[in-house]
Amino acid sequence: MNPLLQPFDTPFGSYPFDRITIADFKEAFAQALTEKRAEADAIIHSTMPPTFENTILALERCGERLELVSGAFFNLLHAESNDELMALSQEIMPELTRLGTDIALSEPLFDRIRTVWEHTAPDTLTTEEYRLLYNCYRGFVDSGALLPAEKKERLRALSDEMSTTSLSFGQNILKDEKRYKLHLTDAAAVAGMPETALVLAADKARRGGHAEGWLFDLSAPSYFAFMKHCGDSHLRRQMYEAKMSVGFAQNEYNNEALVRKMVNGRLEESNLLGYDTFAHYALHDRMAKKPEAVHALLDKLLEAYKPKAEEELEMIRHWAAGKTSDPTLFVMEPWDWAYWSEQYKQAHYALDDEMMRPYFELERVTRGVFGLATRLYGLSFAERADVPVYHPDVRVYEVSDEDGSYLGLLYTDFFPREGKQNGAWMNNLRDQSEGQRPHIIIVMNFTPPTADKPALLTAGEVETFLHEFGHALHGMLSQCRFGSLSGTSVARDFVELPSQLMENWLTERDFLDTFALHYQTGEPMPSDLVDKLLAARNYLAASGACRQLSFGYLDMAWHGLTAPVADDLDIKAFEEAAWRKALVLPPSPPHTVMSTAFGHIFSGGYAAGYYGYKWAEVLDADAFAAFQEAGIFDRGVASRFRQEILERGDTADAMDLYVAFRGHEPDIDPLLRRTGIIA
Repeated sequence: MNPLLQPFDTPFGSYPFDRITIADFKEAFAQALTEKRAEADAIIHSTMPPTFENTILALERCGERLELVSGAFFNLLHAESNDELMALSQEIMPELTRLGTDIALSEPLFDRIRTVWEHTAPDTLTTEEYRLLYNCYRGFVDSGALLPAEKKERLRALSDEMSTTSLSFGQNILKDEKRYKLHLTDAAAVAGMPETALVLAADKARRGGHAEGWLFDLSAPSYFAFMKHCGDSHLRRQMYEAKMSVGFAQNEYNNEALVRKMVNGRLEESNLLGYDTFAHYALHDRMAKKPEAVHALLDKLLEAYKPKAEEELEMIRHWAAGKTSDPTLFVMEPWDWAYWSEQYKQAHYALDDEMMRPYFELERVTRGVFGLATRLYGLSFAERADVPVYHPDVRVYEVSDEDGSYLGLLYTDFFPREGKQNGAWMNNLRDQSEGQRPHIIIVMNFTPPTADKPALLTAGEVETFLHEFGHALHGMLSQCRFGSLSGTSVARDFVELPSQLMENWLTERDFLDTFALHYQTGEPMPSDLVDKLLAARNYLAASGACRQLSFGYLDMAWHGLTAPVADDLDIKAFEEAAWRKALVLPPSPPHTVMSTAFGHIFSGGYAAGYYGYKWAEVLDADAFAAFQEAGIFDRGVASRFRQEILERGDTADAMDLYVAFRGHEPDIDPLLRRTGIIA
């Protein structure tokens, strides 16, 4: 019996991952697609006068089995992928897109929705019901419901093309990242590399069939450790160029044509819907509303940060030049920056990632991060070994509220492996809705344990944990009636607020004291090391900000196009022109680009939305100022944040939710103050 088509006989109705096969997914998708189409047809062809209940609510509940199957499948596609899953995704995506488009462009269905919209007074519905009605009506309009038949057909075809193109783009990245491995056998080449990185590389070499030496690849723990600590500039250049040519190398995984196809297709979709650019279309229902507001924010932040970033570059460049045999000939190349900035940090702050690792043992970090949620919101976490998982690394926790009531399940998947996408993310395996608590997963690529040491994290990895855990809280604490409005289903430039807010606690001594203990001795992190961490918290903050701003400018350039690009558009030249004003380091070599591996905007849902990270930084700095004013563990402030932000999902406009919490619209000064730009 197909486990996806039976009631789940597992704790909390969790996915029976231990019994699901790829063949099960294929069968389950076929049945779930058929069921959703039948459910939609029943609404479309109903002879009853359209009402909120028989049309809007019915649509909200339509396709529950498809959501269930998709929740498992798409998580595995990113976290535990293989060739069979990728092939199945290529079959499934067109069908999912086609069904979604058929529903969105159904004229009889939209007639029913429009009737409900035009004949329903807001005071006859609850606030959340009216928000659902508004989102439903606007969603259909934004999907082309008002277009004439010929334009609907073109939009339908474009939708199919864009979904399969985006999927191929992401899969090409995953496959292309595997092509490069650097095997070293000369001990001199790895001199100065941290023991943690060397043990990991030696293990990779053995598993890769090498009798000796060290193997480095493009996975996050391997790549970033290499770039920070390898003393050989030529080797760093090799690794850098491999990373920065993902999707750009002249091989079967080249993404250049897909980039051009996507930006042109998105532009055409937007024009069909009456928008000048894709950015205008994407932003109209976000906090920013218009591209002009995004550019205003990026420009304002660049004006504040770039002078300081240029000072930081010159500071590191001058210091690094003095360490070379001929300072007059030294040029700070892009592949040198991570190494020399790390060397400077060690020399001037007496601090490096390896000094922190012994105090950031993953088990204790996990207890510390969970403990923060306990202090702020009264949550408790109990590990459940009886919940099936899709990989032995995955752990599951039952999350309970302060009164003991069940809130949901939290899955954690921490370590890199073959078939797992780089980066870090949070997903809903199951949305929260009325009568249903959520199942949330957070996925990372942390430094794994070795034969003789547990997983020891860098401060940056702890920050990533806090970030994704913030997303998890947003999903876990949701108290919405409707799944489409719950948890993280909010405006793209609002969704990063809960995650980025959590990062602020990393540099708070009172928080570190709760878990930063030496993994062998149990001794707390020494005060002088905490002082060094706090002193270095704004180290190269301006340079980092300019880097993020450059990504935002690039995203807006691709999605601010007013005319299609040519089939022979030079992606490298376009990219350099787009982000030139935000660059501080010298440009990268001609055969390297970022766009062809920019998964956030071409396969990850952040198209015309990457600016949202900086937008949310303004929000999170202003929000954390409320905690600082009252005390960083203040339950009153935390309760307001929970009630006005975390529990509310998309039940009201994002700015209204923020003002309800903070009492005023966000101010940029707390961010500039936090990063040392203003006093």
